[in-house]
Amino acid sequence: MLEARFAVADTPLAGLKLVTRAMRGDERGFLSRLYCADELAGAGFDRPIAQINQTLTRAPGLIRGMHFQHAPHAEDKFVSVLRGEVLDVAVDLRAGSPTFLRWHAERLSAENRRSFFIPRGFAHGFQTLTADCELFYLHTCRYAPEAEGGLNPFDPRLAISWPLPAADVSARDRNHPMLTVDFAGITL
Repeated sequence: MLEARFAVADTPLAGLKLVTRAMRGDERGFLSRLYCADELAGAGFDRPIAQINQTLTRAPGLIRGMHFQHAPHAEDKFVSVLRGEVLDVAVDLRAGSPTFLRWHAERLSAENRRSFFIPRGFAHGFQTLTADCELFYLHTCRYAPEAEGGLNPFDPRLAISWPLPAADVSARDRNHPMLTVDFAGITL
């Protein structure tokens, strides 16, 4: 019997999972598995990885997001923090979902070894809580500019509770439009 390397927990939003990586270590250091297709398939991350990205965000309080891709390029994401700490946020955009436009956030850090599995139909973003945050993303679809979508991270309809004053937001993210009352979600 293989020892599980991940603890997978449900969140209040169906399909959105919090994954905690096990760590083995001694006086020399540690080993922590970042990804295993066989183990994570049971959590819903069962599509092939098409793209891997790494980001570095220098200052605390910076907000990146809220990004998603429309079908047929809708993607699952598996987000981990390699250095620093962030508040990672996912918003349910699935048309007809009982949790439509609800958001859920988790603190992810190098120390707590938590990752977020964000399924298709969710927008994703984060705020850095420390300096020099490095994130590692696994995507099930390549980035497709023609399928890109985004939410304004300050949209009052979402009312995301960012823990720090916003130090900066890119012009691209700041200029995403606010949701209108007729926004019915995205179909997959």
